[in-house]
Amino acid sequence: MGDHDTSRDLDPVPVPVTEALRVYGETYTRVARAFASHAGLHSTDATAMIEILSAEERGTPLSPAKLSDQIGLSFGATSTLLNRLEAVGHVTRSRIQADRRIVTLHSTPEVQRLADDFFEPLGRRLDSILAAHSPAFLAEFSALLIELRKATDDHISESPDS
Repeated sequence: MGDHDTSRDLDPVPVPVTEALRVYGETYTRVARAFASHAGLHSTDATAMIEILSAEERGTPLSPAKLSDQIGLSFGATSTLLNRLEAVGHVTRSRIQADRRIVTLHSTPEVQRLADDFFEPLGRRLDSILAAHSPAFLAEFSALLIELRKATDDHISESPDS
């Protein structure tokens, strides 16, 4: 991110920046709740669906174990959640990898439509905001977010409770 100003190493990060990050992070929970209401799902089920849909968008479908880690439920609770989502036709499980022991999770066209109806207007708003910034700024901002996520992940993995 350009030249590193060592004098900044001694100054704490301004509170408004860390507060803005905290508040923005809270929006994920509110968006998941709003999507849950839109889709007629429990908020935990909607959070799982968002994770499944996001993984599919990245081209890396989740396994039930990975989903369990990401949403913070036990494997048994995640299995029960997936049974519910499968019963209402929102999720399918498949073994299409070379290693047939690995199960991957996939959204159905119905839940994909629900997600598109809900998230596309938000996507247009965010795209409009991002379009107002230069590619160089967005690349630097993206790199900063990646660094912040790594630091947070490292903190969690090094925690005595993890």
